[in-house]
Amino acid sequence: MSTLDRLDETNAPEKSIPLIEKSKAAFGRLPGLHSVLAGSPAAFEGYQVLHRLFAEETAFDADEKTVVWQAINVEHACHYCVPAHTGIAKMMKVDDAISDALRDETALPTAKLEALRTFTLAMVRERGNVSDETLQAFYDAGYEQRHVLEVILGLAQKVMSNYTNHIANTPVDPIMEKFAWTPVSER
Repeated sequence: MSTLDRLDETNAPEKSIPLIEKSKAAFGRLPGLHSVLAGSPAAFEGYQVLHRLFAEETAFDADEKTVVWQAINVEHACHYCVPAHTGIAKMMKVDDAISDALRDETALPTAKLEALRTFTLAMVRERGNVSDETLQAFYDAGYEQRHVLEVILGLAQKVMSNYTNHIANTPVDPIMEKFAWTPVSER
């Protein structure tokens, strides 16, 4: 598998240095994904902006953010992001039953969360060309137009990270290794 260089403040482009410092301040370390993204200041900043917007500005609660992120991570079989977002979900106090259901591709604890996963996966699989019925089922579950657009925002963020990790073969950060994951199809 291909790899991309992992950089830090000693060898990254100058415009990536403040972004590296921001990551270290936020996480207490430089996550592996961020060390790869540091190779392109534009990509790194774009990812940080998308992450901040999805995490802090959407109408989704912690459970719903986890559903969007992990549904996409699992669908894309991202070896790095599934463990990372399992740890993030724990920090966000998301019930382990939600994380386990997402990781194991089993039913979520509520119909509303399941509708969110179903819609998110339809957006991924159909590349945004979802049917009127799929959209109406999402609305019937209690979501609104804003949520449709915010799923797209989350998808943009996850495409950046999942695809980068696939190409870079980014090693799982040591702090997240305890949440290592294997796709259901490979178990």
